[in-house]
Amino acid sequence: MDRNSVIGGKYMSLALELAEKGRGKVEPNPMVGAVLVKNGEIVGKGYHQVFGGHHAEINAINEAGTNCTEATLYVSMEPCAHYGKTAPCVDAIIKAGITKVVISVTDPNPITSGKGIQKLKAAGIEVGIGVMESQAKRLNAPFFKLMQKGFPYVIVKWAMSIDGKIATYTGDSKWITSEESREYVHKIRGQMDGILVGINSVLRDDPLLTCRIKGGRNPKRIIIDSNASLPLNSRIVNTINEGEVIVAVNENARQKQVEMLEKLGCKIIQTNGINDRVDLNELFKRLGAMNLTNILVEGGGSVITSMLEERLVDKLMVFIAPIVIGGEGAKLPVVGKGIDRICEAYQIKEITVNRFSNDIVIEGVF
Repeated sequence: MDRNSVIGGKYMSLALELAEKGRGKVEPNPMVGAVLVKNGEIVGKGYHQVFGGHHAEINAINEAGTNCTEATLYVSMEPCAHYGKTAPCVDAIIKAGITKVVISVTDPNPITSGKGIQKLKAAGIEVGIGVMESQAKRLNAPFFKLMQKGFPYVIVKWAMSIDGKIATYTGDSKWITSEESREYVHKIRGQMDGILVGINSVLRDDPLLTCRIKGGRNPKRIIIDSNASLPLNSRIVNTINEGEVIVAVNENARQKQVEMLEKLGCKIIQTNGINDRVDLNELFKRLGAMNLTNILVEGGGSVITSMLEERLVDKLMVFIAPIVIGGEGAKLPVVGKGIDRICEAYQIKEITVNRFSNDIVIEGVF
């Protein structure tokens, strides 16, 4: 690796670190970071801080001021060339007198993909592409999936005992994991566009499904509820002003109950389905059309199983607590028929292992 590649990697690594700060605040936009360098020194930094606000490039340009002239801009995604919530970033880059732009990855959004690069080159600006590309794609995996496939990025999470149970045979599951683990889950919730559970989990636990971390946003709460059985007096419905509630029902759901839920402010997504079940592929396609980039699925076992069987899961997050629950009737995270042979098992990659108190959390992608 030559010296210029090492230096470029250093600045792009910083741009990616800055981009990460926008997680949970900029969606459905991508997280983007930018670093301006002149004569070997950083003269401006910025990242996309909030949806609708200045993009990373603009924040970096504003910080650098007159030092932008003949500077090099390192940016973790192709600058936009279209009008959206803000003016095109390429226009500001050209106007600032920047002479070189190093881009990690091309924007997958068809509205702007390649157009920003083309406009920069047409203005006589030198453009480099592909520095830390795989890291940039991994950072914005939800955005890439939404742009390229029209589906949200799906994280499935469960907490279980060391013998693989998510609840006792009576259904009790509070609390399997430590308070520290639960705080981490609330942090993740605050970064999500939506959180999804099945109706049985709602009927059993009457959860809020909100983020209880200070400064965290409440995700849209999505309930898989084939027959529209969500109680009108449930805590989810009673807190609809704190976070949108989406109820996914089958086409044969009780119409009167559907109308009552709508009257209370719930958004109803009615899908076709087999055997009176919600069509998950149709549901997630509709959620993608609503610009939900990432969704956290928290159960229960039948919902998780269906998600895996339909190949809708992108990432797993499994918390393992050092307790033994036992019991043949105790609840499992994945049920159904299962596979015939080990070689057919779902393969998890890019594994990370962390510890919260005495719990272990294993994360990996498919």
